[in-house]
Amino acid sequence: MRRFLSQEAAKRFDDKLMGELGFATESLMELAGLSCAQCIFKEYIPDSVIVVCGPGNNGGDGLIAARHLFHFGFRPTVLYPKPTSNLVLTRLLTQCRVLGIPIVDQLDDYSSFSLIVDAIFGFSFRGDLREPFKTIIQKIKESGKPVVSLDIPSGWDVENGNITGEGLEPNVLISLGVPKLCATYFRGIHYIGGRFVPLSLAEEFQVDLPLYPGSDQIVRIN
Repeated sequence: MRRFLSQEAAKRFDDKLMGELGFATESLMELAGLSCAQCIFKEYIPDSVIVVCGPGNNGGDGLIAARHLFHFGFRPTVLYPKPTSNLVLTRLLTQCRVLGIPIVDQLDDYSSFSLIVDAIFGFSFRGDLREPFKTIIQKIKESGKPVVSLDIPSGWDVENGNITGEGLEPNVLISLGVPKLCATYFRGIHYIGGRFVPLSLAEEFQVDLPLYPGSDQIVRIN
């Protein structure tokens, strides 16, 4: 049994979930975002938080996390610098706006926030950092604020970690479903979130599922 998935295996794992196992993308996003918010509530006192969202599914997880954080007593703001026409993300943005969560497309100063949530890139990330996210990640690093990364620390190689040194070094990492190989290089507080993996899928991929306490969607593994 193993505890980490390669990038290729993680893609096949997700394809199985959203294919023959019947999970909708929106369902998995909701579970991921809830897991992220639950983890933050466990680790941090409710305060102001900036949720930095990319244009893909990881960004959708972040938008859902922002909504749950609002209900958990935090004061979230969403930084969404690269709009997309994706209908799922458009609906998630609407859900945030209905709650009065501020949504901005640029931010120069992170000093007014107590926490930064990194929902920029997921396990599909390849290649070099590009704008506007290269500058955003650099500003996050310079801010000195604590960072929680969702599934993959943005800027990391999914298998080999922060090989360029340009990626974030979060305080907390929430791996979704099963940790990816880059998590072997992570030295902060590590959770697994998203209590949705069927035992049959875990057995097929020979991955070791954690034991979740009570009704929690997350479990700390270090």
